[in-house]
Amino acid sequence: MKPRGWPSLVVLAALVLSACSPREIPYEDEIAAWRADKDRFMRESNDSPVLPAERATFPKLPYFPINAEYRVPAALTVARADDIIEMRTSTGQRRKMQRIGALEFTLKGQPLKLTAFAEAGDTQLRRLFVPFHDLTNGSETYPGGRYLDLERTATGVYDLDFNRAYHPFCVFNAGFDCPVPPRENRLAIPIRAGEELGHSK
Repeated sequence: MKPRGWPSLVVLAALVLSACSPREIPYEDEIAAWRADKDRFMRESNDSPVLPAERATFPKLPYFPINAEYRVPAALTVARADDIIEMRTSTGQRRKMQRIGALEFTLKGQPLKLTAFAEAGDTQLRRLFVPFHDLTNGSETYPGGRYLDLERTATGVYDLDFNRAYHPFCVFNAGFDCPVPPRENRLAIPIRAGEELGHSK
């Protein structure tokens, strides 16, 4: 069985906690610290998708410039508990995923919507998985789309921050099996925030 193409809850929690600070820090510094932790994870963690022999020389990940305009609030409209789909993956398999609900938000004056998912059978629902396509795919970003992870909230309001958008692990290692964003999560605009393709700067 191929390894999954996005971080586990343990990995995600480690990245989130390592970027947190007991004091308020400027937003750009917060994102820069999160990116530095991601680079360290790619080079040093046993869970890294980078092959062990290549980790020591793995370059910094390339990103679009940090832009606070791509951080917006989103309201979740919850779906039925039995709303299950089969999501296609990068290796041609099908993975059962549960629709948790629709995240509605406004970006640069345009109303948009993305579906949030969790793995079918996940009873804890600690995070929401938001895979998406946008008009940068295939040129500036991976053709198969990018991902966002959101910590579950009790209010139904989410901090949707595309500066934290990341590529699936199969970009770095074809041995990973990565979910492909479904048609409902194709945005008809470019999202020039988060991870991009190309050489590190």
